[in-house]
Amino acid sequence: MSEFAVSGKMKVKTVKENFKSTFGVGLRVYHGKKFADDEATIASIREKTGSEELKVNGHMLVGNMEELFKETFGIPVQVENAKGELADNSVSIASLKK
Repeated sequence: MSEFAVSGKMKVKTVKENFKSTFGVGLRVYHGKKFADDEATIASIREKTGSEELKVNGHMLVGNMEELFKETFGIPVQVENAKGELADNSVSIASLKK
């Protein structure tokens, strides 16, 4: 199963590109209520300090992954489905590729 890792040193655009190449769907990253600047690093927009890395695999449910991102970095994210719409929180990330 594919795995995706995020660290504070990564740029927002890199996180989004890696998520798309790993799972085949988009990831929206926010800074407050606006989309995060693609050139910003995760560390520069994070609201929480703590864990430096987050790992996600395709078996995780969308809602759990979004919550884990918020708990780890204090950054809201939204997973997209294959149509580019917001994904259902109760499905696995891997199932969205279809």
